[in-house]
Amino acid sequence: MKQTLTHFLLVCVALNSCGQTTDNKTVSNVKAVTETTTTVSVENAKSSINKTGKTIQTRFNPPSGFERKPVDDNSFASYLRNLPLKPAGEKVKYYNGGLKDDDVYDAVVDMEISNRDLQQCADAIMRLRGEYFYSIQAYDQISFTLTNGFKMDYSEWIEGNRVIVNGNRTTWSKTAEPSNTYKDFRKYMEFVFTYAGTLSLSKSLHSKNIKDIAIGDVFIWGGSPGHAVIVVDIAENGSGEKVFLLAQSYMPAQETQILKNFNDRKISPWYKANIVGKLNTPEWTFDVEQLKTW
Repeated sequence: MKQTLTHFLLVCVALNSCGQTTDNKTVSNVKAVTETTTTVSVENAKSSINKTGKTIQTRFNPPSGFERKPVDDNSFASYLRNLPLKPAGEKVKYYNGGLKDDDVYDAVVDMEISNRDLQQCADAIMRLRGEYFYSIQAYDQISFTLTNGFKMDYSEWIEGNRVIVNGNRTTWSKTAEPSNTYKDFRKYMEFVFTYAGTLSLSKSLHSKNIKDIAIGDVFIWGGSPGHAVIVVDIAENGSGEKVFLLAQSYMPAQETQILKNFNDRKISPWYKANIVGKLNTPEWTFDVEQLKTW
């Protein structure tokens, strides 16, 4: 059994690799922090970045002529838009405590990660999705598919069931007491991170036209290595044109960060949605056809 499980683990780790191996680089029980905000005219904004802002919504002003559209308070879009951020200027931390000095991000999401090299790109996106459902107590909505195709429902984990691997067969077996603490949830997510990745997440999502891009959508290339970034905010102008913000984790495991836009520094960190062909992000290039949704 140990040999079979170890073999399964090694295969999954190989398939779940995110990005390219670089130097030794590295979210909290987040119920998205919703701040009371004062509407600021973007035309009069001195900077696209408000260093005192504590969430994505209050830290980043949309470009001139663009404004955020209202979203439902309990939606995934609202959760992402109101993710808490670390103080301006803080560095991304790797799982081992090291700092990411690469100048590719403008903010760090204030969400803890473990000291294991697990929460990489797709993992961070699944973490956000899981944390959102956990925060609204929609436990039956927390479900991710592993690389071998096995569906990991959190509702099973709550009942004390754990995954048993026997050759090519993966099943649930009740080996723990029923429990639904946040600690239980985090253990579930760490298990998902170990056996799922860009390949499995890409297969679970649905393709989407970039013209219809929305908060929560994901640009993803499933492979080994692969990569994924998530749309965490969107603003529109009077003509219906959109700009969006992107967040990512990377390899090795590291805190989630809001990416800069080196293609258009005038509106960075916002990206224009009227792109054709390629989306160039600081550490990965996607095809626009690689946009997917839940």
